[in-house]
Amino acid sequence: MASLRIQTASAARAAAKAPVAKANKFMVWQPVNNKFFETFSYLPPLTDDQISRQVDYIVNNGWTPCLEFAEAANAYMANTNMVRIQNGAGCNYYDNRYWSMWKLPMFGCTDPSQVLKEIAACVKACPDAYVRMAAFDAARQVQVTSMLVHRPVSAKDWRTPDKRQLA
Repeated sequence: MASLRIQTASAARAAAKAPVAKANKFMVWQPVNNKFFETFSYLPPLTDDQISRQVDYIVNNGWTPCLEFAEAANAYMANTNMVRIQNGAGCNYYDNRYWSMWKLPMFGCTDPSQVLKEIAACVKACPDAYVRMAAFDAARQVQVTSMLVHRPVSAKDWRTPDKRQLA
């Protein structure tokens, strides 16, 4: 118990000496003009090279890639025309979070270029839709990642951090 107190006291001294961020540097997320999707959505849209590297990572881990798409009007969770539990954004509640699947998941895919070709085909067929790539781990039986790989040109919902609403 004494060693725990010593470690705690030394940790407190180290924390006291650490530089403190200025309060005005902290950002608080607000939902107005600040719409995000899945992993990496707080970043600028991914470049083709960045998407390619994510596809490589997914395939190299043996995960199953899957593409989904949704028109802009249906891409975000909304409380309109929905039967919802009081707050639909809660954990394990997926009403209006499912998008249409582009073909079947790419089971057994070992070639990242196949995924990139399917992304291009989906975007060509649905240029005014959001397209996201998800990946599933068969061993754990869970979705391990999901990210936008296409945002419609007409979409004006992403903002640079300096243009986001702050509290």
